Amino acid sequence: MRIVHVTDCFAPRTGGIESQVGDLAAAQARAGDEVHVTTATFGAQGQHGGAVEETRGVRVHRLGSRFTGGLPVNPWSGPRLMRAVLRDVRPDVVHVHAGLVAPFAYDGARTARAAGIPTVVTWHSMLDGGIPVLRAGSKVLGWRSSRMVPTAVSHAAARRVEKVLGLAPGEVPVVPDAIDVAAWHAVAARRETDPAAPVRFVTTMRLEPRKRGRHLVEAFAQALRALPDGAARLTIIGAGSEDALLRSRVARLGLGDRVTMAGRLTREEVTAAYATADVFCSPAILEAFGIAALEARSAGLAVVARRGTGVEEFVDHEVEGLLVSSDDELAGAMVRLVRDRALLGRLLEHNRDHAPRFTWDVVTQRAAEAYAEASARG
Repeated sequence: MRIVHVTDCFAPRTGGIESQVGDLAAAQARAGDEVHVTTATFGAQGQHGGAVEETRGVRVHRLGSRFTGGLPVNPWSGPRLMRAVLRDVRPDVVHVHAGLVAPFAYDGARTARAAGIPTVVTWHSMLDGGIPVLRAGSKVLGWRSSRMVPTAVSHAAARRVEKVLGLAPGEVPVVPDAIDVAAWHAVAARRETDPAAPVRFVTTMRLEPRKRGRHLVEAFAQALRALPDGAARLTIIGAGSEDALLRSRVARLGLGDRVTMAGRLTREEVTAAYATADVFCSPAILEAFGIAALEARSAGLAVVARRGTGVEEFVDHEVEGLLVSSDDELAGAMVRLVRDRALLGRLLEHNRDHAPRFTWDVVTQRAAEAYAEASARG
C-alpha cells in the first residue's frame, strides 16, 4: 500500500505528534508499505520547499516555506507542493494528523479530498475551546465527505470530534498512540520497592500551562500536610516556559527538600528514574492520550490521572492506578497511596505482571482498518 501522511510538525521538532507520526510511518515501512510523510517542518539542515529525504525507510517531503520564520505552516506554496506530491506518489490513502490548530494538515485534507483520494484524519488533541469554529469549518473542509474517515487517538478525544462533525457517540473510531512497550516494560522487572521508604511520585511533562505542573506541585503540598514528615517525594522531569515559575512555587511552599526539579532528561535517564519511582502523576485535564503516562505504566509504575482524559485508555481505577476528578482528589489519591501500602503494592504488582497492549503492531492494524474503510467508501 502507498501511504502519505500529512502533518504540520515532524522531526527534528519534538513532541507527541512528531514522534507518533514518525514511529507509525516507520512501522508501516517495516511491514512493507511504501510510506511518505509530507510536513511543513524544516529539516535539520533547513530543507524545505519540496526537498525530499529518507529516514527509517520513509520518504519525508519538506514542504515548508522560508517566509514563515521557521513556523510549520505554508499557506502560500504548500497546497501546490502537496498536489505535486500526491500526483507523483499516487497514494492509496492519505492519513492526515491534526490538532486544534493545524493549518498545513487541514490544507492537506482538503487537497486529498479534491483529488478524490481516500483520506483518514486522526485528531491528536481534545479540541476544547475550538469546537464551534471547527464545526463551522468542517463543512467547508469536507470533513464529512463520504471518502474521509475521522479518527482520534482516544475515546475522550473522539467525543470532541463527534461534536465537531455532528456524529453520534461511537461513530469516530480510535487509532491510539503507541510506544515500544517491551522496552519500557523491561524497567518493571528491575524496579526496587522498599515498603519502609517514602513513596516516590514522579511526572514527566513539558513545563507548559496546559500540562498543569503548578497544580501538581500545589496538590503535592496539600497531600504532605496530611502525611508524616518524610513520607513522600516528588520528582518533576521536563523543561519549558514554566520552569522558573515551578521552581519559585516549590521554594515558596517550602518543598525544596521534597521536590526535585530534574529538568530535561534522556530516555535512559528517564527509565533510570522510573526504576526507583512508585507512582506517576498526570495532572493535565486536556490530555488526548498521555504518552508519558503510558510509558510509566509500561515501566510498572502506578498512575494517578484525571478522569475524562486519554489516560483512561490504559488505566482503570484501582487496577492500574487511581483516577480523579479534581485537584483536591489528586492530593487525596497521593495521601491514599502513601497510607495504604497494600493498595499501592497491588497496583505495582499488576502493572509489573501485565504489560499494556498499545504496541505498534496493534496500532498499525487499527490504522489499516481505517484505511480500508476510507477505500470502501469509494
